[in-house]
Amino acid sequence: MIDLNDLPKPSDFRHSTPLQLRFNDVDVLGHVNNTVYFSFYDTGKAYYFTEVRGKRMNWQNVDTVIANVNCAYISPIVFGNEVAVCTRCEAIHEKSFRLLQMLYDPATGEVKSVCETVMVAYDPETKKAVPLSHDWRRSLCDYEQRELGV
Repeated sequence: MIDLNDLPKPSDFRHSTPLQLRFNDVDVLGHVNNTVYFSFYDTGKAYYFTEVRGKRMNWQNVDTVIANVNCAYISPIVFGNEVAVCTRCEAIHEKSFRLLQMLYDPATGEVKSVCETVMVAYDPETKKAVPLSHDWRRSLCDYEQRELGV
């Protein structure tokens, strides 16, 4: 569960991706629709994984899947706001790893939303969870420049 009282600052993350708001992201209340946040978080994960895994990230043969997502909405995002998503790995377990992400205003550092995602190593042939590969473990720790429970 996300502890909103003990959040890191966006500047504490090694990875950040700017996002572009589209007019159709905004609902009738004038703010970004809650469902769009997950698209923003997925974009952040994609750029993060590409950075972490480099050329070893094969998007045609995905070996991790989302098992759980928790999102907290802190402050609304409205059309015209600048927004970015920062991503980092918080922990690695036998068959999974946990990501922390934030949507924030890059000009002010104001956090708009926080998301925790559990990614599970997955074998598409057997459709079952498998132990997380050494390559994933090493890539995440090397990128984050710290041990994460390997």
